[in-house]
Amino acid sequence: MNEKRIIDLEIKFSHQDDFIQQLNKIVTEQQARIECLEKELIELRGVVEAVKDMDSKPPHY
Repeated sequence: MNEKRIIDLEIKFSHQDDFIQQLNKIVTEQQARIECLEKELIELRGVVEAVKDMDSKPPHY
């Protein structure tokens, strides 16, 4: 009886370990995507600021 319980626990642990590894992969991928999106946002803010600066300058005649 004790041996079966130990085997069952080992199986559960194995499944949990696999699941944790899958979650870790997903979290790592999401972090990389977040960093990419943050860089894009910074670039877009720069473009928006540049356009604002161009619009606020009086036209040259």
